[in-house]
Amino acid sequence: MHRSEINVDLGALRRNVRTLLHLLEGSELWAVVKANGYGHGAVDAAGAALGAGASAVCVATIPEGLALRNEFRIERIVVLGPAGSNRELAQAREAGLELAIADGEIPEGIRVHLKLETGMHRYGLAELPQPPAEVVGLMTHFATADSDLEFARTQLERFRAATESHSHLTRHAANSAAVLRLPEARFDAARCGVAIYGLSPFNTDPMDDALEPVLSWQSTLAHVKQLQPGESTGYGRRFVADEPTWIGIVPVGYGDGFRRALSGTEVRVAGELRPVIGTISMDSFAVRLDRELPVGTPVVLLGHGVLAEAHAAVAGTINYEIVCGVESSPLRARRTVIDA
Repeated sequence: MHRSEINVDLGALRRNVRTLLHLLEGSELWAVVKANGYGHGAVDAAGAALGAGASAVCVATIPEGLALRNEFRIERIVVLGPAGSNRELAQAREAGLELAIADGEIPEGIRVHLKLETGMHRYGLAELPQPPAEVVGLMTHFATADSDLEFARTQLERFRAATESHSHLTRHAANSAAVLRLPEARFDAARCGVAIYGLSPFNTDPMDDALEPVLSWQSTLAHVKQLQPGESTGYGRRFVADEPTWIGIVPVGYGDGFRRALSGTEVRVAGELRPVIGTISMDSFAVRLDRELPVGTPVVLLGHGVLAEAHAAVAGTINYEIVCGVESSPLRARRTVIDA
């Protein structure tokens, strides 16, 4: 018996892609499926996004791209991160991957996208060289499209000025946040990651932008007991009962991706939001109940109104990290793909 179950709703992912395509008004959508599709499954996410109208998929590394090429023989796969070695470059060339180039020489025989530095100060060329024949695209990356539109517009104008004379090449700058808040940044294509999974790039309710969370995560109560006043639960006695208190033990912990920093968040037990209490262990955590409930009662950790954004606010992080951290190994959870 699995301790938890992860469900990935590809129908919701397709609807999110269509919502974004509607906003793009003719610009292409390139689906970002790096880090195993933000924890949702790269192959499943890529297939659903392409089927819903995405024109390409993007990954972070050449090995990620090669893994997808085994499943998608002719679709465009764009590698956004740097190549690790000459051997990787040769593999990318043979597999027909496209590469983002931010410094150094432009490799021959590979379709490349030159990445310009406009304000992110991570990877990027300070100046745009005369693009050789291998260059098919020009790109940049926004630092603050989710938080500071004024600075994002500064980056946008730098990019526009640098690429104006090369408008015959595919220009792409927008991420999910820019698609939703900065329409002038859409150019020829947009690279959308977090939004296709129904997560808010602003760490707010995804429904504010008509996005549906794709991933849900459930477990059950494995043990139920009543603490008496002065009794505690978990390491360090971080929760001590001040009155008779029913608690449930959920067989999921930070080894499964339910982080220690999530103490104090809420999960849904028997359909009701209940607080997580005490220290979260590697393999379990405690939840405060308002009454005795039977062992086996369903517990929703994500989905069905339990938002990754709410967990992120408690943990002092972002929703990306919450979903990327969910452990979907069959040794820890059962993963089901809903393809309706």
